[in-house]
Amino acid sequence: MADAAGRLTKLAEEVLGAPLPVRIRAWDRSESGPPGAPALVFRSRRALRHLLFKPGELGLARAWVAGDLDVDGDLYAALDGLAEMIWERGPEDDGKPQRAAVLRALARPEIRSAVRELLSLAGAPIPPRPPAEEAPKSHGPLHTLRRDKQAISHHYDVGNDFYELVLGPSMVYSCAYWGTDEDGAATLEEAQRDKLDLICRKLNLKEGERLLDVGCGWGSMVLHAAQHYGVSAVGVTLSEEQAAYARKRVAEAGLTDRIEIRVQDYRLVKDGPYDAISSIGMAEHVGRARYAEYAADLYGLLKPGGRLLNHQIARRPLADEDSYHVDEFIDRYVFPDGELAPIGRTVAQLEDAGFEVRDVEAIREHYALTLRQWVANLERHWDRAVRLTTPGRARVWRLYMAASALSFERNRIGVNQVLAVRTPEGGASGMPLRAREWRG
Repeated sequence: MADAAGRLTKLAEEVLGAPLPVRIRAWDRSESGPPGAPALVFRSRRALRHLLFKPGELGLARAWVAGDLDVDGDLYAALDGLAEMIWERGPEDDGKPQRAAVLRALARPEIRSAVRELLSLAGAPIPPRPPAEEAPKSHGPLHTLRRDKQAISHHYDVGNDFYELVLGPSMVYSCAYWGTDEDGAATLEEAQRDKLDLICRKLNLKEGERLLDVGCGWGSMVLHAAQHYGVSAVGVTLSEEQAAYARKRVAEAGLTDRIEIRVQDYRLVKDGPYDAISSIGMAEHVGRARYAEYAADLYGLLKPGGRLLNHQIARRPLADEDSYHVDEFIDRYVFPDGELAPIGRTVAQLEDAGFEVRDVEAIREHYALTLRQWVANLERHWDRAVRLTTPGRARVWRLYMAASALSFERNRIGVNQVLAVRTPEGGASGMPLRAREWRG
């Protein structure tokens, strides 16, 4: 069949009901679509089979990770153009993903005929094997101790050298805090330092206090707090590789007497009370079913007057919250069992646990800037990143970080820092009288 690109374009536009914002380039060297637009490249027939046997996001993800589907041109422009057609939700779908509309279109007789034609074009009538980088579909209850450890290992135990390439010297895997050209952070490393310092100031850390960092990653927060604020700190993570790296950094800094790194679930920490707790980019792994337990556990680990800084990605609320689902690409390839919640629910659940919420700061745009820096780091060191992991793993990170940057920019998701206090009986919170005095 000649002109595979033209036929693919025609079918896609019939199914999606709109002109494609990208060009299509097929394995037979045919090309179709708007001139000058980024090209969606079908490198082999297998890319089409991925899409035909798993319509929607997961099929696209499998084709991308396997290297059968690529983008020639600006990846951000291609994803931005496709987002409304593939990933965005609309009221006509009652909060369900756009693939519902796609499946309805595929049921139309004229489209079924074209699909049969494409099945013939795609070659072997069997579904391709998922790429090795895909996490197996888990079964059983969500967020058990064992299942959470497996999920964390899938994402974080892919090599510390790989993360060094992406994150840079700061080794901080959460939203940085950018400033203006005149007086703020100009580099990723400076912006991450400023974020850690902002958290320390919000927590009002003082020399000799005890800090617990939940989901401590590679140890950057506990190191900053101990070096600049004189605290004693405990960092807990479920990743063996992160813990080994963090312990090495602590030893090199000469702080083994003041910092302890544990491979431990936060639910098993029993050595409170602490003066302060930081949870930075960890609560997304907790899940709706366990969030009340998470909030209660942290509340119980704080002494009266103790402070919590909860730094967490949030999604937009839905009219029907029961319709919420985790994106298939993210669930299978990036953060298995991860869940996002609206900021209102997070604040309510912290209050239900007994916390007094003192401040909420939205820093959505900061995460978009951070992600674009990480993508640039990955692309700059692409060949080494592939050698350190696999081509598929590097492709997962490039796609998810670029798509996430656009999601923050388009206000599909946000990120917030919530400062809360275990206010003692009598109501003396110990917090500054002036709001946000930590800014100095």
